[in-house]
Order: sequence, then structure tokens, then C-alpha cells
Amino acid sequence: MQTKAFTSARPQRAAALKAQRTSAVTVRATAAPAVASAPAASGSASDPLMLRAIRGDKVERAPVWMMRQAGRYQKVYQDLCKKHPTFRERSERVDLAVEISLQPWHAFKPDGVILFSDILTPLPGMNIPFDMAPGPIIMDPIRTMAQVEKVTKLDAEAACPFVGESLRQLRTYIGNQAAVLGFVGAPFTLATYIVEGGSSKNFAHIKKMAFSTPETLHALLDKLADNVADYVRYQADAGAQVVQIFDSWASELQPQDFDIFSGPYIKKVIDSVRKTHPDLPIILYISGSGGLLERMAACHPDIISLDQSVDFTDGVKRCGNNFAFQGNMDPGVLFGSKEFIEKRVMDTIKAARSANVRHVMNLGHGVLPGTPEDHVGHFFHVARTAHERM
Repeated sequence: MQTKAFTSARPQRAAALKAQRTSAVTVRATAAPAVASAPAASGSASDPLMLRAIRGDKVERAPVWMMRQAGRYQKVYQDLCKKHPTFRERSERVDLAVEISLQPWHAFKPDGVILFSDILTPLPGMNIPFDMAPGPIIMDPIRTMAQVEKVTKLDAEAACPFVGESLRQLRTYIGNQAAVLGFVGAPFTLATYIVEGGSSKNFAHIKKMAFSTPETLHALLDKLADNVADYVRYQADAGAQVVQIFDSWASELQPQDFDIFSGPYIKKVIDSVRKTHPDLPIILYISGSGGLLERMAACHPDIISLDQSVDFTDGVKRCGNNFAFQGNMDPGVLFGSKEFIEKRVMDTIKAARSANVRHVMNLGHGVLPGTPEDHVGHFFHVARTAHERM
């Protein structure tokens, strides 16, 4: 892997997603935003709203879902946790994973239903055991080339068949009422857990590897990128209609180091998936991404998910309005009054409309524990009826 700024094909949005991907031009990560392009061609009118909005069909409103919409803030989830106290049981038992994934669907009817799982779920299938206690623990942190060589190719159906079966059941249950989303961790973020041995406050081990033995980190990231791409394909084949890539810790890198240790491997995943699944919409989300927006665009996702550190209008200007955008209300707003929530939801939707971009309404980060459930319900209600309030 070359240690220089990576380059990327940027989409020229034309008739449809597939056509877009075959008409790209090469640009640097720091290139100026691309100009607007023609709307995407219409597909089936019976497709979920989120898919129609992403490809540029004329839709009645922006679709809405929220990151971490299934989980800790819901009482029904808290009650389930009392009976099933371990995260891995909840995420790896098909009946429980499906039930939890559907809890926000039953409560709020979001336009996207995301699988309840974890970015670390496929690691045992790569010969990297982990556990939750309650946070992630990697049993044997990888810090040498000899250890990297023991990382194996992922066979997702053998390693985590519960993921595929959960997605199949969700698609059967939801039908076309909403889009079913899968998700994966980006190679660099997965590597932070694998090298650090779990969560970290300063990322000292992975930065030591990056700057003292970069060949070891590149070898690990390369294997992870191949496996993540295969995992995306597995989820899509099982029923995921959209897949989101989370690079949760990429903002811990200086932008010049993102160009070496994160961006090229995100792009490798996306390029690999597009060879076999050219019409699968891929979302890219990076927490704290304000300094990386142009570099996110250079990774060539279909949808750029903006976090709350970014002004929506500025984000579109920096990335170019040939992408769809997701986000980006601060999840903390949901602790405010319902009037305040309504204002901020409308502010976000109006900003997207003014920027003339395809938009998926979401938060800038996952919904926070302790968020009042009725405030979450109000968020969804306002977003669904925003077109009536314009």
C-alpha cells in the first residue's frame, strides 16, 4: 500500500446507480465538489420509500430512521435484557435479534429497519475471538505480523449464519413497508479494537503500529477489507437492501493519515462490493467527521452520513450534491421540548431541500440512552409529516 493520499472515482450521477458507477472520473481526495447531475431513473414504485429517495425518484417526503433506534432507550428492550442479560445472546440468537430489530418498527414505523447486531460480530470467523464484558474484549490483541498471518478469510455463512437468517426474517416481515439495513465496521475501526484489545481512549497501540511498523497494520487492514466486503455481500444476499459502513474511530487520525490507513480501505470495500452488487446503496458514516468530508466523498459511497459536528449546507458544499445525504440532527436535541425537536427536525429537512439533494433524515449519531421514548416518537412524527408543514 502506497503511503500517499489515495485517489478515488467520483460518481457522475446520471440515469441510475448502476450507470453512475460506470461513468466515474478519477479525482484526488481534496478535489472540489462535483456539480449536480441528472436525477436517477425511476425503479419500481412499490420499493420502500428509502430506496426510492436514495436513487432520486420523486418522493412525497424524506425517509427517516435513526442510528441505534433499537436498544437501550426503549423500556421493551430493557425488559428483554433482564431475561437475556448478555449482548451476544441478544444479537446472535435469531429470535431475539429479530425481535429487538422490530421493537422500534412496532413503536415508530421508521422507513429503515436496521439489524440489531455489532460491528465485531464477524471477527470469530476471521480467527479473532472476542467477547462483551460489557464492552468489547479481544482475547489476544494483534500486534505482530505473525499474528496478522493467522487472520483467516471470512466465511460468513459458517461463522455467523444468525445474521443471514435474521435479515431474511426481517425482509419477510417488513416486506416493502420499509428498507432493511445491514451494517459493517470499516477496516480501520475494526483494527482499532483488534490491536487495542477493546475500546480505547488514546489509541496508543494502533498508532504505535501505524507509525513504527506500518507494514503490519497495512497487512491487517488489507485482510479486513477483503473480509468486510464479503460480509457486505453476505448481508445483501440475505436481504439487506442498504448497508451502512461505520468508521467510528477514523476521526482519531490526522487527515493525512486517514489517506493512508482508512480511506483506501473503505474504498477497497466499496469498489469490491460494486463489482458483484452494483445496485446496493452504501452509506458511509464517520463520527466527528468535520475534518474528513472531502475524503469521505473520495471513498465514493452512495450516501454520506453527516454527523452533528457539520453544518448540513456546508457539508453538501464540501462533498458535492451528486451524493445522497443522511443526517444530521444532534441526538441531544431529543432531550429538549417537543417544540424544540420539531424546529430542529424541520431545520434539517429544509436545509436538505434548499441544497437540492436526496436526503434521509437521521441523527448525527446514535440515539442516546435515557432519551424519552415519546420524544423519539415525536421526532418520527414530525419527520413523516414535514412535507405538510412546509
